[in-house]
Amino acid sequence: MTDFRPSRRDVLRLTAAGAVAAGGLTALPAYADAIDYTARQTFDDWDRLFQQGGPGQPDQPNDNTNRDGRSGMLAWSQSYVLLGLVRMYERYRDTYYLDRLVDNIDQVLAVRDSVRGVKDYRGLSQPAWRADHPYTTGYATLADSNGQPLLDLREALSYAEDTTVTVTAGTRPDTFTFKLVNTFVNRTVTLTDLSLDPASPDYAVTRIYTAAPGPLQLTAADRRPAPRAGDVPRPGAYDMQCEPVIFAVHTGMITYPIASFVRIVLGSPPLRRRYQSKAAEYLTACREAVAVHDWEYRDGGYLIWPKGQPLAYDGCEQPINQSVGLGQTLVELALITGDRGYREKVAAMGRMLAGQLVADAGDAYQWHYWPMGGHIYEGFAKTGDPATDLSIFTPSGGPARQFEDISHGAIDVEFAVRAFRARLAFDGRDMARIARTFTQNVATTDADGLPAVHTTVAGGAIGAASVAHQAPRWMQASPWDPQVHAHCLALYNRYQPTPERDGQQAIGFGWLLANVAYLNWAAR
Repeated sequence: MTDFRPSRRDVLRLTAAGAVAAGGLTALPAYADAIDYTARQTFDDWDRLFQQGGPGQPDQPNDNTNRDGRSGMLAWSQSYVLLGLVRMYERYRDTYYLDRLVDNIDQVLAVRDSVRGVKDYRGLSQPAWRADHPYTTGYATLADSNGQPLLDLREALSYAEDTTVTVTAGTRPDTFTFKLVNTFVNRTVTLTDLSLDPASPDYAVTRIYTAAPGPLQLTAADRRPAPRAGDVPRPGAYDMQCEPVIFAVHTGMITYPIASFVRIVLGSPPLRRRYQSKAAEYLTACREAVAVHDWEYRDGGYLIWPKGQPLAYDGCEQPINQSVGLGQTLVELALITGDRGYREKVAAMGRMLAGQLVADAGDAYQWHYWPMGGHIYEGFAKTGDPATDLSIFTPSGGPARQFEDISHGAIDVEFAVRAFRARLAFDGRDMARIARTFTQNVATTDADGLPAVHTTVAGGAIGAASVAHQAPRWMQASPWDPQVHAHCLALYNRYQPTPERDGQQAIGFGWLLANVAYLNWAAR
């Protein structure tokens, strides 16, 4: 008999077929020299590498000296390390992972704004973690020759600090021209012969408002307590500076695994004896951090960005994933404390999310990034007066009706399954439909028959490797269909992501630890 040795491509094709076809082939093992993504050692080795200085470390503060800290890397890198450690403990029941959590959590809590003495855009120093560039509104204050502020230019488009503002004299007396160039998005805005006379048809605030939102989502505010004739800004270059905001989704991503640690410890007498004081400390920290966002919560189970918050869509509903991102922590707090307020919020968020889920022809769920029926999904218009507009920084916007992408969708799935497990929202049919969303709408094969993913919960284009890398974050759905795990493992065997590959150390690879942990967690 001929000794048949399939190529790596043959193995991946067969593995993909088994992962996406109901009742299909069992996934074939990868070659011996490939990475075993279900091995404990893989996680442990990469965790040690991350500790050596991967982006998202707690010692990278949210201040003007470090863009990793300012851009929410604790939320989008360190939080995944914490979550990975939780899932590894659940899989192996080794307190080594709880000790690692204690070490990292202590560092994360040590860089809360309230501990560091730094403030958000309102001047408040709170027990959470602020962020600014590239998310928040940028401000450039145009001043006169004596340094007195005249006009705030406000750019709500992301990456505002990559914008330079150049002011020159206008062609008429007492007028000026400015040019904004954002090198990150490669967009330019020029407005000529502006005036600071409120009675002029060229009054800068009015002309900018009329043109809004425009390519850079620009608005303006007159800073003068008493406008004077002949005021013009000093010619020259000005920088944009972003204002710091504490994002609910960042708070949720960071505190969710911390609260999970508390639940695990308090649910076990031996663990309570060992970690009681830490559990008490962390519980208080989670409750305080979540409370920072009470003013954003609405009874319909969603969060808003309050009007005046320096964000593109202040006054509007937050994306679904950002509301339930905080909801993940609320589930854990409801389980730990039994507090009625937490339970009611989780139930309300569950109803909100359930109302967004629509069963398709294959009995799988589809949903959108922005909540249906909300202002951004439906679109909104200017009133003609910033005081009565819905949003200060984006006077008109939408409609935006894109389907949820699979990375943010993983947050929605995590919340839904955890709320179901807590018996606070959803039912078994919902869970089965969410699993089918992955196996029918997300999982696929490419033109070569290799495992791949679509980019959204409704299908769409086939995603790049960086999109496929996020697939294991859907692993909470695997109890309702083991093909979730099979396809995710096939994806990882195909793309072989590592901390060193594709520049991932430069952007943070905490997510990779969470995904490897999930491939361990759901392995049978």
